[in-house]
Amino acid sequence: MQGLFITGTSTGVGKTHIGALLAKALSERNIRVIPRKPAESGCSRVDGELVPEDARALMSAANFGGELPDVCRYMFEPPVSPARAARLAGSTVTTADLVEVCRHGSEQGFVMVEGAGGFYSPLSEDGLNADLAAALQLPVLLVAEDALGVLNQVLLNVEAIEARGLKLIGVVLNRLETDTDAQMDNAEDLRERLECAVYVQPHNASRLPDALVDAIASLHTSVPA
Repeated sequence: MQGLFITGTSTGVGKTHIGALLAKALSERNIRVIPRKPAESGCSRVDGELVPEDARALMSAANFGGELPDVCRYMFEPPVSPARAARLAGSTVTTADLVEVCRHGSEQGFVMVEGAGGFYSPLSEDGLNADLAAALQLPVLLVAEDALGVLNQVLLNVEAIEARGLKLIGVVLNRLETDTDAQMDNAEDLRERLECAVYVQPHNASRLPDALVDAIASLHTSVPA
C-alpha cells in the first residue's frame, strides 16, 4: 500500500487545505491519488443528505472518479469527534472498519488518508487517529498552525508519532493569519530540534513548496498496469 497519512496537532489547523493542494500537485505529476477521509463529523445536511465537505474537497482536488462514500464511508452531523458523533448516532465504528475503507481500492494508486482532529483525537469506538495510522503503516505528514505555542504542540506530536514506530515525512507549518510576529521563527526553531523536514505554507498560497511535493512524490513508485 503506497500512500500518506495526514494528521494535525489539533482540529482547524488546515489538514484538508494542505491535503487538497497536495492531491492536486501529485495529480499534475500524473500520480493517481486515492483520497480517503474514512470518518468525518460536522457534516452539513443538504436536501436531507449528509455532505462531508473535507472529503469532497479532497475528492475534487484529486480528480477522483469514484463516489463520495468511497472517500468517506462514515459521515456524522454533530461537530464533535467522529467517535462521539457515531455514538450519538447510535452506530459503532471500529478502527478495523476505517482500515477497510482506506485499503479498499488502494492498489489503484497513491492512497492519501486524512484523519480527523489531532493525532491523539478519538476516531473510532476503539481507537485514536494514531491507531489508524499505526494499522496502515503509512508515512505521516504533520500539519500545524504557524503560531505561538506550536513548538510544544509539534514536539509532543512528533514524539507520539515516533513512539508508534511511524515514519514522519515532514511537518507543515500552515500560516492561517496574514500577520505573524517578525521575531518568531517556528520553522528555524523546529529544524534545530527535529530530524525531519519542516515546511512553511504561506497564508492563502495556492501551491505547496516544491520541496514538499517532491518529498511526497518520492514515496510513489509506478505500478504496472
